[in-house]
Amino acid sequence: MRATVAWWDLKGSGHTIDSLRAYLRDEAVERFSAVEGLRLKFWIADPDTERWGAVMLWESAEAAARPLAPRAAELIGRRPVQYTVFEVEATVEGVHTLPGLPGLDLIREAAA
Repeated sequence: MRATVAWWDLKGSGHTIDSLRAYLRDEAVERFSAVEGLRLKFWIADPDTERWGAVMLWESAEAAARPLAPRAAELIGRRPVQYTVFEVEATVEGVHTLPGLPGLDLIREAAA
Protein backbone atom coordinates (compact mmCIF):
# COMPACT_ATOMS: atom_id res chain seq x y z
CA MET A 1 0.00 0.00 0.00
CA ARG A 2 0.94 3.63 -0.45
CA ALA A 3 -0.09 6.82 1.30
CA THR A 4 0.01 10.29 -0.21
CA VAL A 5 -0.18 13.63 1.58
CA ALA A 6 -0.91 16.92 -0.19
CA TRP A 7 -0.78 20.34 1.53
CA TRP A 8 -1.83 23.71 0.15
CA ASP A 9 -0.99 27.09 1.61
CA LEU A 10 -4.19 29.10 1.17
CA LYS A 11 -2.69 32.51 1.98
CA GLY A 12 -3.33 34.86 -0.92
CA SER A 13 -5.29 32.24 -2.88
CA GLY A 14 -8.70 33.83 -2.39
CA HIS A 15 -9.86 30.66 -0.63
CA THR A 16 -10.32 29.73 2.98
CA ILE A 17 -10.89 26.45 4.72
CA ASP A 18 -14.57 27.38 4.98
CA SER A 19 -14.85 28.11 1.26
CA LEU A 20 -13.25 24.77 0.41
CA ARG A 21 -15.77 22.93 2.55
CA ALA A 22 -18.36 23.74 -0.11
CA TYR A 23 -16.13 22.02 -2.70
CA LEU A 24 -15.94 18.95 -0.46
CA ARG A 25 -19.67 18.89 0.19
CA ASP A 26 -20.76 19.66 -3.38
CA GLU A 27 -18.38 17.50 -5.41
CA ALA A 28 -15.17 16.11 -3.93
CA VAL A 29 -16.54 13.61 -1.43
CA GLU A 30 -18.79 11.96 -4.01
CA ARG A 31 -16.17 12.05 -6.78
CA PHE A 32 -13.44 10.46 -4.66
CA SER A 33 -15.78 7.74 -3.42
CA ALA A 34 -15.62 6.32 -6.97
CA VAL A 35 -11.81 6.39 -7.44
CA GLU A 36 -10.52 2.88 -8.06
CA GLY A 37 -7.73 1.74 -5.78
CA LEU A 38 -8.38 4.46 -3.19
CA ARG A 39 -8.93 2.82 0.20
CA LEU A 40 -9.43 5.98 2.24
CA LYS A 41 -9.16 9.71 1.79
CA PHE A 42 -9.47 12.31 4.48
CA TRP A 43 -9.17 16.04 4.10
CA ILE A 44 -7.27 17.98 6.74
CA ALA A 45 -7.03 21.62 7.69
CA ASP A 46 -5.00 23.87 9.97
CA PRO A 47 -6.86 27.17 10.47
CA ASP A 48 -3.94 28.72 12.38
CA THR A 49 -1.59 28.45 9.38
CA GLU A 50 -4.26 28.57 6.63
CA ARG A 51 -3.23 25.18 5.30
CA TRP A 52 -5.56 22.67 3.73
CA GLY A 53 -4.85 19.24 2.34
CA ALA A 54 -5.61 15.56 2.08
CA VAL A 55 -4.23 12.20 3.09
CA MET A 56 -4.96 9.26 0.83
CA LEU A 57 -4.43 5.56 1.41
CA TRP A 58 -4.00 3.54 -1.80
CA GLU A 59 -4.23 -0.23 -2.24
CA SER A 60 -1.13 -0.33 -4.47
CA ALA A 61 1.73 1.72 -5.88
CA GLU A 62 0.01 1.57 -9.26
CA ALA A 63 -3.21 3.04 -7.88
CA ALA A 64 -1.28 5.84 -6.14
CA ALA A 65 0.56 6.65 -9.37
CA ARG A 66 -2.59 7.13 -11.48
CA PRO A 67 -3.16 10.78 -12.28
CA LEU A 68 -6.12 12.49 -10.64
CA ALA A 69 -8.01 15.44 -12.06
CA PRO A 70 -6.45 18.51 -10.40
CA ARG A 71 -9.74 20.08 -9.31
CA ALA A 72 -8.47 21.37 -5.94
CA ALA A 73 -5.45 22.91 -7.67
CA GLU A 74 -7.81 24.57 -10.17
CA LEU A 75 -9.92 26.06 -7.39
CA ILE A 76 -6.98 27.20 -5.26
CA GLY A 77 -5.06 28.43 -8.30
CA ARG A 78 -1.84 26.52 -7.68
CA ARG A 79 -0.39 23.11 -7.02
CA PRO A 80 0.13 21.87 -3.46
CA VAL A 81 3.19 23.26 -1.68
CA GLN A 82 3.94 19.72 -0.56
CA TYR A 83 3.04 16.37 -2.11
CA THR A 84 4.66 13.30 -0.57
CA VAL A 85 4.28 9.58 -1.27
CA PHE A 86 4.98 7.04 1.47
CA GLU A 87 5.20 3.26 1.74
CA VAL A 88 2.62 1.98 4.22
CA GLU A 89 4.27 -0.38 6.67
CA ALA A 90 1.14 -1.41 8.58
CA THR A 91 -2.42 -0.35 9.25
CA VAL A 92 -4.77 -0.84 12.17
CA GLU A 93 -8.19 0.34 13.17
CA GLY A 94 -8.62 0.71 16.91
CA VAL A 95 -11.63 0.06 19.10
CA HIS A 96 -14.15 2.89 18.87
CA THR A 97 -17.83 3.67 19.26
CA LEU A 98 -18.33 5.70 16.08
CA PRO A 99 -20.57 4.05 13.47
CA GLY A 100 -18.21 4.58 10.52
CA LEU A 101 -16.10 7.17 8.79
CA PRO A 102 -18.42 8.47 6.05
CA GLY A 103 -20.35 11.48 7.30
CA LEU A 104 -18.18 12.16 10.35
CA ASP A 105 -16.85 15.51 9.30
CA LEU A 106 -17.10 19.24 9.60
CA ILE A 107 -18.69 19.80 6.18
CA ARG A 108 -21.78 17.89 7.24
CA GLU A 109 -21.86 19.61 10.64
CA ALA A 110 -21.54 23.03 8.98
CA ALA A 111 -24.42 22.23 6.60
CA ALA A 112 -26.74 21.23 9.46
